[in-house]
Amino acid sequence: MVARKEKSKIGASKALSKKEMEVEVEEIEDKFDSNEIKNDYEIKASRPITALKKGDKVKVDGIEYEIDAHYILIDHGATKEMVLEIFNAKTDKDYQLRYFSDQVESTLDFYELQEILYLKRPFKRIEW
Repeated sequence: MVARKEKSKIGASKALSKKEMEVEVEEIEDKFDSNEIKNDYEIKASRPITALKKGDKVKVDGIEYEIDAHYILIDHGATKEMVLEIFNAKTDKDYQLRYFSDQVESTLDFYELQEILYLKRPFKRIEW
């Protein structure tokens, strides 16, 4: 009985306080300054981005990702902020491609999930 209690304590994790979470987010943001990332990339599209759906493949800088979902993040009225949830099956990491529906070519951004936060990543080429 004692062994069981000790084992459960080993795998247990406590929730972070609000302050601890803020510190952790700041540390992650300091590692990756997204303000330095410029939109200088090449797009090779076999069809409109709006036609992409779950299960389709997307390549970013030669690495293949699979689309998990495609949805509206925020509806701004005249335009919609869209998200393609993608993942790398080899590394089991999650990413997002975000864009505005009326300006895909100039607003496409690539984000990597770090802990609990998506951080903007630079890229040079994307294709689907």
